[in-house]
Amino acid sequence: MQTNKSHFTSLRAVMLAAVFLSSCVGGQIGKNNSGEYKNGMVVSAHPSASKVGLDIMKKGGNAVDAAVAVQFALAVVYPNAGNIGGGGFMVYRSADGEVAALDFREKAPGKAFRDMYLDAAGNPITDKSLYGHLAAGVPGSVDGMVQAHSKYGKLTWAEVVQPALNLARNGFPITENQAREFAGQQSSFKKYNPGKTYYIKDKWAAGELWVQEDLANTLELIRDKGREGFYAGTVADHIVAEMQSGGGLISKEDLKNYHAVWREPIVGTYRDHKVITVPPPSSGGIALLQLLNSVEPFPLKRWGYNSDSTVQVMVEAERRVYADRASHLGDPDFYKVPQKYLILPVYSKFRMSNFNWDKATLSTDIKAGEVPKESEETTHFSIVDRAGNAVSITTTINGSYGSKVFVKGAGFLLNNEMDDFSVKPGSPNMYGLLGGEANAVQPNKRMLSAMTPTILEKEGKLFMVVGTPGGSTIITSVFQTILNVVDFDKSMQAAVTAKRFHHQWFPDEVVMERKGLDSMTVVRLTQKGYKFKERGAIGRVDAILKTKWGYYEGGADPRGDDTKLGW
Repeated sequence: MQTNKSHFTSLRAVMLAAVFLSSCVGGQIGKNNSGEYKNGMVVSAHPSASKVGLDIMKKGGNAVDAAVAVQFALAVVYPNAGNIGGGGFMVYRSADGEVAALDFREKAPGKAFRDMYLDAAGNPITDKSLYGHLAAGVPGSVDGMVQAHSKYGKLTWAEVVQPALNLARNGFPITENQAREFAGQQSSFKKYNPGKTYYIKDKWAAGELWVQEDLANTLELIRDKGREGFYAGTVADHIVAEMQSGGGLISKEDLKNYHAVWREPIVGTYRDHKVITVPPPSSGGIALLQLLNSVEPFPLKRWGYNSDSTVQVMVEAERRVYADRASHLGDPDFYKVPQKYLILPVYSKFRMSNFNWDKATLSTDIKAGEVPKESEETTHFSIVDRAGNAVSITTTINGSYGSKVFVKGAGFLLNNEMDDFSVKPGSPNMYGLLGGEANAVQPNKRMLSAMTPTILEKEGKLFMVVGTPGGSTIITSVFQTILNVVDFDKSMQAAVTAKRFHHQWFPDEVVMERKGLDSMTVVRLTQKGYKFKERGAIGRVDAILKTKWGYYEGGADPRGDDTKLGW
């Protein structure tokens, strides 16, 4: 019997809202007159999750404790991307400068094989890697949080999981955006979840309390048994039964054998700032450093924010970097990634040496560089605690609401990360990204990602924590946000709010948010052969800046329900 259901009580909703507002006011201890905070800050995709993180730090927890609590809270309050059925990456910097990266990316099941999403003629079957049970990789989020907490946490495991359990069992008020999204997903939920009632409802209203009892039971097992509460026992039984009901491949052996991996962060520099970012199997860190290296020789500040020269250099850099991504990046446990060579400034200088100021480079003329022998419904959160420890986490189930499949009896959604493999080398994935042999499907392999959680230092001290969802646009959104602060002197909030644009090699066009560039900039670049296409929001950047006065200034993306809370 399905027990997840909605309970709407006006009085209860009012009481919850009052508690939330009072907590936000209480979070302003240590605030200066500029809206900045001294003792810590959380910026995440949902107000309830940000409150959970802030409360954990007020209780004495550090940034990692808060991050683990926010990750589990997002699995409850932000199901289109927050998850326990997906995976992600964490970049960590301690107050004394220790850095680490945690890869809790999903893996292909042991029974996966190279051509599993092709028809008899060898053509990709698009929906097969996008929707339903076969689209799901082995989840990594729970193991990742267990490892992060074990290494750096201060509070007990039960203390950091309990807030999410409370949200699932007691309910939380959904936002207007969520009410609209839930209503829009009804046909998909019904199609891929016969016999289940999760999130299926005729009408949704902002402020409605949403209770998820099956998910609460799952979180209770995770709270009490840690890793074994998810990868073994009752929850593992539910996952395997769900796979068997819909032709999926994840087995008990896959769950038992999954482990997140600690990796060395990628480190580079940009205009005297140290950039600490994520290594493969995310392409984000290498690509970000390549982009920064590519534009650093140019006087962007003198040219000005979004001038035609600035935009042209950025687009040409993006075109070349995404070409490299398609050929050279994959899971380092299966493919020798030429990481050191790709992030050399001299390599980027060489790659940029053949663009012409007078006309756009054709993407058909750009290939990957020669080197010696890679949904937008991801979510990101940034956290800094009182001591100065910083965490940048990007987590995902890939497309919005992942594979659309709920695990019966456990109450959570499964990812559709298998689409991030090169289903057929040379064919685009759901974001239009091309991939090669380095990212072909193999058993137990981690699929390439664009996630780019990043931390910057300035003069040896914490400067910025930044990241975003956005599928293929993640890398360029982080890139632009960094430039907005470092080159164009924007505040953290202004840098996050600023309109964004994106180029990814193919298709050969610059996509930009509506009115994202000055009309004269577009005219001048169009005359040079650049093609522009308007679209809706690009990314949802959540970031924190350490000001020169020692305060934390947050940037919460206005494109969603993203919320910054500090104290």
